[in-house]
Amino acid sequence: MEKLVDEGLVKTIGVSNFNTSQLERLMSLANIKPVVNQVELHPYLMQPKLVQYCKSKGIILMAYSPFGSPDRPFQRTDQDPVSLLENPVINEIANKYGKTAAQVLLRLHVQRNIVVIPKSATPSRIVQNAEVFDFNLAEEDIKKLEGLNRNWRAVKWEVGHPPHKFYPFNED
Repeated sequence: MEKLVDEGLVKTIGVSNFNTSQLERLMSLANIKPVVNQVELHPYLMQPKLVQYCKSKGIILMAYSPFGSPDRPFQRTDQDPVSLLENPVINEIANKYGKTAAQVLLRLHVQRNIVVIPKSATPSRIVQNAEVFDFNLAEEDIKKLEGLNRNWRAVKWEVGHPPHKFYPFNED
């Protein structure tokens, strides 16, 4: 990938699903630091160590599955927490601001300076997802959202992958 940058074929390099150990290893071997690390982030998976590490290294975080992937019922188990969009704490905060749960979840990332990429195929929801710049979450509400962290992953990458010493989900 560095050769592609050197040849002018790409401007920057990004990674996906890297934890702090993987980023450290990469940066010890690479000449070009990744600009972005795309990872699953939402109130049930806050990844504070990774967020702090990336910010300290100037690596942009990009959050996928900010709503906890409610459209993946095939990956759900009985032990999974209630859907983020139905979580009473999130809905209480949403009602306080006259917003939807989805808008609160997106605003959380915006206020933490994390790029967020929501998924929707519904035109009205796509418009709603962009309407997150007319309010700010109070610090007390951010703390409530952070308090929902349970290190729960909505996207189950482990399924079908054999163990590997650099496997991304063994830590953080």
